[in-house]
Amino acid sequence: MTDYAEEQRNELEAIESIYPDSFTVLSEVPTSFTITVTSDAGENDETIEVTLQFTYVEKYPDEVPLWEIYSQENLEDSDAEGILTLLQQQAEENLGMVMIFTLVTAVQDKLNELVDEINRREEEKRRKEEAAEEAEKVLFQGTVVTIENFLSWKAKFELEMAELRRKRQKEEEQQQAGKIKLTGKKLFETDHNLDTSDIQFLEDSGNSVEVDESLFQDLEELDLDEDDPDFDPLALGSDED
Repeated sequence: MTDYAEEQRNELEAIESIYPDSFTVLSEVPTSFTITVTSDAGENDETIEVTLQFTYVEKYPDEVPLWEIYSQENLEDSDAEGILTLLQQQAEENLGMVMIFTLVTAVQDKLNELVDEINRREEEKRRKEEAAEEAEKVLFQGTVVTIENFLSWKAKFELEMAELRRKRQKEEEQQQAGKIKLTGKKLFETDHNLDTSDIQFLEDSGNSVEVDESLFQDLEELDLDEDDPDFDPLALGSDED
């Protein structure tokens, strides 16, 4: 017949010697105690800490003990639920054997995994920040010119210029082919500056036309029969002579 009380006393002595600074007896009947489990330190020296409370049942270890999270620090509630599930799995796998040390070790490993996950997130965050800083530096500093990227830029530039010249030449050829030779009348109709071009030319060159107004003073006194088909204005001058 199994002496459950004896096995429980022996385990308590072993647990106390393994966790002298984190083991605390809460009561003797029923036997209840706490063990504080602390993770390894993270990059920022932060740790995750959880205090587990165990209570022996009468037929432990043939029956699983009772457990609960007595207190916690830096532990998310979702992770706390995960720890309780882990304890249940480990207890079922070790049923029939003293298991407190095994349960505490499983929780210790879980807390270290959580710290590692936090470290990975922090590292990823730091890499993104560094990448953003580098991108900002490149934006302000520009691209460093090397022989390779200069030659690549030069070849691309020459291709673009050749294409631009080809387009301009094609446009000029199209414009030249579309021109229509205008007559003198069309030139005057399309360019009104031609109406005064001769006068403007004389004024710009400093020449002016002087008119002797006395030559036209007696024209009003003359009886000119302009309707007469035999009228000869040259004959007027000959009569006076």
